[in-house]
Amino acid sequence: MIPRQLQPEIIRLSSKYPIVSITGPRQSGKTTLTKHLFKDYLYLNLENPDTLILAKADPRSFLQTGSKTRIIIDEVQKAPELFSYIQTEVDQNQIPAQFILTGSQHLAISHHLSQSLAGRVANFTLLPLSFKEIDSIGPITSSASAIIRGFYPAIIDRAIPPKDYFRNYVSTYVERDVRQILNVGDLINFQKMLILLAGRVGQPVNYSSLASDVGVSYKTISSWLSVLETSYLIFRLSPYYKNFGKRITKNPKIYFFDTGLLCYLLSVDSPEELEKHHLFGPIFENFIISEKLKNITNTLSSAKLYFWNDNKHNEVDLIVDHGLKKEIIEIKSAQTFSLEFLKGLNNWQKLAVDSKPDKTLVYNGQSHQSVNDTNIVNWYDYLTNSSQHLPTPHF
Repeated sequence: MIPRQLQPEIIRLSSKYPIVSITGPRQSGKTTLTKHLFKDYLYLNLENPDTLILAKADPRSFLQTGSKTRIIIDEVQKAPELFSYIQTEVDQNQIPAQFILTGSQHLAISHHLSQSLAGRVANFTLLPLSFKEIDSIGPITSSASAIIRGFYPAIIDRAIPPKDYFRNYVSTYVERDVRQILNVGDLINFQKMLILLAGRVGQPVNYSSLASDVGVSYKTISSWLSVLETSYLIFRLSPYYKNFGKRITKNPKIYFFDTGLLCYLLSVDSPEELEKHHLFGPIFENFIISEKLKNITNTLSSAKLYFWNDNKHNEVDLIVDHGLKKEIIEIKSAQTFSLEFLKGLNNWQKLAVDSKPDKTLVYNGQSHQSVNDTNIVNWYDYLTNSSQHLPTPHF
């Protein structure tokens, strides 16, 4: 198993809470990780129809299955009846990490956790592999190769061609998850929306325009985007507005958690094709921003991510808000540095006169230098600037 950056945090908090919840997209490695960290636990998968029937028919007996007191319950959102009984069990026994709950539908799980198990749960989100995690098993020197391949563990572990993997992934997701989460009758239009979203990556999204292009209502688009978010396929990057008044754009940008999926939806099949694609810039931007989001998620950081774009077309691709300290980051897919790349960072600094942020330009070139208090950093160096020791758990 590829060591996961989230492991130390799961180990640390599992000794303090009776329940550990791990959510994330399908096939991000939740089952593999939980079985690795909690080897002696009884594993119950609610994807198994027989197991699900037992869980729904008699929740109390189901939780007391066998002689083991510690249980992993996979896809727990399929049996919401269990949550109240889990609460009773942990309140009676007070055993650290008595239940490990996993699932791929964030809202379905978080609703029940907040209702029945508040204060008893350590919550984690396991996203697809980060670049740092993949680089730890062998360096990757081409950004286009990393972007095309994507970051789902099966692609790495089983050497599945990305085109084959994502074709089956999208088919499974649309046919099963979308129908379960939301009664989408028009799957063709839903898939059309996915492709249109990929073509708008890195742009502020106009929901009305998107609804018109898909041929559905504004309300339907809003509902479908929520489904994609709760299934961890996309995330929204909100505009930064503090102290900037009405100069900012109001619409969020849409990015994909996995760049391999993004490229598949755009029918981009090779690194060479990607480097020539008219959307290589936004796709490269998606790559860096999604990796930043993974790092924040994996380290349980409270930092928030934004972009900035005013009505004069000044923009900054990424703002990392740490509270008192901010990072402002410009992202360019070009291999040759130009002073023009610093325009957005400098304009933001003029407006935020009371702020002294860390300014960084991440680009596809090789040089590493500093220009006007801005660090110019190669993408590989930016994503692998530190290592993290992954301890072995003991229970």
